[in-house]
Amino acid sequence: MKQLIGILSLVFSLLGCSTYNEEEISSFDKRIKDYLSNKKIECKRSSSGLYYSIIEPGEGEQIKYTDRVSFTYKGEFLNGKVFDHEKKPVEFEVRQLIGAWKEIMVELRPGGKAFLVAPPQLGYGDRQLDDIPANSILVYNLEVHDVK
Repeated sequence: MKQLIGILSLVFSLLGCSTYNEEEISSFDKRIKDYLSNKKIECKRSSSGLYYSIIEPGEGEQIKYTDRVSFTYKGEFLNGKVFDHEKKPVEFEVRQLIGAWKEIMVELRPGGKAFLVAPPQLGYGDRQLDDIPANSILVYNLEVHDVK
């Protein structure tokens, strides 16, 4: 699965995700706010629509877009169903990652941990993947292990 996600992330970043209208973006945002409220989770919202919480910023130099990052993660849907869980570190260039991961990675340092909720425009958009339906809102816990 990790190889597939890496390849798809690169392809999607090169092709770009579909464009959503304001009503769709507002609907995704409301669903995320409701999820966070129900779970009593506090997050910041970026201008892109990403909701995140830096659990541990890490130490050392801040990650750059051109870095290669080794990290573990757990991905689930708003209903709590886990669609992927990498317990052994995977390694990718930051620029190859989905939008949500790119955005959060540059906020972290080696050893950093983050929680994020990504609307579809920062994930896989309207593309259907094996385990991820089109237009999915994705919830991730990430931990950075190494930066090169």
